Amino acid sequence: MSEFQAYLQLGFSHITDSNGYDHILFIAAICTIYTLVDWKKVIVLVTAFTVGHSVTLALATLGYVSINPDWVELLIPITIMITAFLNFFHKVPKGTYAQKDNEPAFRYPLALCFGLIHGLGFSNYLRALLGKEAGIFNPLLGFNIGLELGQLIIVFIILAIAFVMIELLRVQKISWINILSGIIFGMALSLILNNELFRTLTGMPVN
Repeated sequence: MSEFQAYLQLGFSHITDSNGYDHILFIAAICTIYTLVDWKKVIVLVTAFTVGHSVTLALATLGYVSINPDWVELLIPITIMITAFLNFFHKVPKGTYAQKDNEPAFRYPLALCFGLIHGLGFSNYLRALLGKEAGIFNPLLGFNIGLELGQLIIVFIILAIAFVMIELLRVQKISWINILSGIIFGMALSLILNNELFRTLTGMPVN
């Protein structure tokens, strides 16, 4: 296995690893208001997120950007919670299921900005893997492509589930959005409340 293939596999494993489910939660949060019929919109939205995290992943891995990992670990669940919270205000025309509805334009720059934060989280993991390797272009490229492949699979699964629930089982779209967003919001809030930096800043006992 080449170096590129090894890091591609590591990137794929990292994004799909259930132990690091915070990134999966974010992808789920930004996809919640969509189903398979909205795949074009989702591609644009996910591309904005990809651009964001690719930029900071490269800059941080190359050493041009350095932020305390503790802050990154706190900011990531905050991005998830904000995205899930905004889903509650998504307007769906009454009496519709998966019909096309109006979409706020701010979701795209928001995905880009939040992608910058998630890229810092990816970089912490990648830097630990690289160690003292001299050349990092191939590892960086392979890892990033692996992340994207895993991300696309997660997106497809989420959209497919939404399609089944809304189109086939005829669950009201607004109900699906609120239920899934509520679950994601609660899980993100739990991550924040259990974050050591957050507990230190708020004077809560540190586990």
